Amino acid sequence: MGTELAAVVAGARRRAVRDGDRQIDTAHLLHSLLESDPDVRAVFGGPARVARLLGYLVQRSIGYGLRWQGSVEDSGSVPAVTDAEGFSPLAGRALEAACARAAERGERARGVDLLAALVADPDARAVEVLAAAGIEARDVVDGTLWRAGEADGGG
Repeated sequence: MGTELAAVVAGARRRAVRDGDRQIDTAHLLHSLLESDPDVRAVFGGPARVARLLGYLVQRSIGYGLRWQGSVEDSGSVPAVTDAEGFSPLAGRALEAACARAAERGERARGVDLLAALVADPDARAVEVLAAAGIEARDVVDGTLWRAGEADGGG
């Protein structure tokens, strides 16, 4: 993981601690990505959509996310294991998938790689937040792939 994603993880960790959550989940990572990565924001197609999504993420922090506190984010596809770094099982797998995706290109993972991995599991909290903001995960994946191709000169 490069410095770009390390900064995203650090931001997500601070948010999780501040929110009183016991693990960094996919919504924490999504929030941190949106705050720090202009390529990720570009995937969402404009400032109004990003502002709406950030609004839902803030609501998650102060209200409706309370139902998630004390629970482990996991799709059930593999046994839930608490990560030593403090990631939910889905968040940990998303970070691994982002790094694997970038390694296929011979690069370090970028924000768009992590975004694609965050929305890959329909049970991820990041997907739930996107849906609440009226954003389909499939649209995000299509946009993420386009942005990654553009950044590589291929799109």
